[in-house]
Amino acid sequence: MRKLKTEELQRLSPDAFRRAPKLPLVVILDDVRSGLNVGAAFRTADAFALQALYLCGITARPPHREILKTAIGASATVAWKYFESAAEAVRHAKQQGMTVYAVEQTDDSTPLHSFVLRPQDKGVALVFGNEVTGVSDDVLALVDGAIEILQFGTKHSLNISVAIGIVTYECQRQLRDQ
Repeated sequence: MRKLKTEELQRLSPDAFRRAPKLPLVVILDDVRSGLNVGAAFRTADAFALQALYLCGITARPPHREILKTAIGASATVAWKYFESAAEAVRHAKQQGMTVYAVEQTDDSTPLHSFVLRPQDKGVALVFGNEVTGVSDDVLALVDGAIEILQFGTKHSLNISVAIGIVTYECQRQLRDQ
């Protein structure tokens, strides 16, 4: 076994990536405090060719130094929009015909391993909340459902960048299989 060289991976150039078809999947960041977490979201969005990131409220926006550090160029290729609030971003996603899910522990959340995207959905938006307070209550009132990553240790949550990777991987897998 040997590790593949970069040129063997046949990655798209930044221009080709911008023109390439995108998966109808949007990530909404609800008041995410850390620019490092935002940069990681950009990198994940690039890896899975997501449609866009919606950055809301206090969430840092490019060209923030911490975003540039972890995005490693993805902030220049992944489409993004800024919204004053995550509620505004959710309403926008719904106007675009998307089904919107919060990634949050609620009394009615679906465990990720049981979550199935519906083939009739035109697109999907996933809301990830603040590192301390999670998805805001006003946003929870607007979403179509909630997805939960089951956990079994002493901590009640994962780092948001890890959660974004786990949930977007599963959603893109299902969307690509449809």
